[in-house]
This record gives sequence, structure tokens and C-alpha cells, in this order.
Amino acid sequence: MNPATIAKPGGYSHVVEITGPGRIVYIAGQLGLKPDGNIAGDFRAQAVQAFENLKNALAAVGAGFDDVVKLNNYLVDIPANLPVYREVRDKYVNTAAPPASTTIGVPALARKDALFEVEAIVMLAR
Repeated sequence: MNPATIAKPGGYSHVVEITGPGRIVYIAGQLGLKPDGNIAGDFRAQAVQAFENLKNALAAVGAGFDDVVKLNNYLVDIPANLPVYREVRDKYVNTAAPPASTTIGVPALARKDALFEVEAIVMLAR
């Protein structure tokens, strides 16, 4: 597959290649849970909190958003929330060289009041 023959995506990369020695870190789905365990308010608040949680998870392994090679995103009510998700995401990822990404609309998440979840795959030099 030649990525040059695929329509240019908005906010993510079709292909991310990793070579050489290093370590891969998988970060489980992060909801918009505040440190006290309560869910943040509306979709925007949950998305911001989820990305803040992801930022903290990345820091725990010595990584940052530039090390993220793949994001998986799950949105309740994707038609209403996709533009907000993209706006929030773009404040965290490197928009000049974004990670590969998949975004899926779902009817519900593991917690009934959750509206957004994000998980990541990270590549780090040893």
C-alpha cells in the first residue's frame, strides 16, 4: 500500500512505522475520571480529563504524546461529539506528525456515565 494514494487524513496518520530496538508500551483505556474517581461533566470535560489521564500514564513510563504511535478512541454519540474530540485531541498530540488513530462510535462504555475513552500504544527507545 502506498500512503500517497490514500486520501490525506485529518488529525492522524494512516501509517506509522517503528524500527530498531526499543520498548512498546500499551496504555489501557482512559476514561474522563477525575483523581477522586468521579466522572468529569459533559463530553468536553471528559475528553480533556481522559487526555490528562493519558498524559499522566505516559509520564509514568517516561513518555509524552510525541511517543504515541497509535490512539484508539471510543465516543458515545459520535455525530455530536466528534468535532469536540478532535479539538481536544489536537491540544495534546503533535498535529504536524500525528499518531495513527482509530475512532469508533459506541452505544455505551464500561461506566454508564462515561462518554469517551482513549487508549494508546507508545514506542520508546530503550
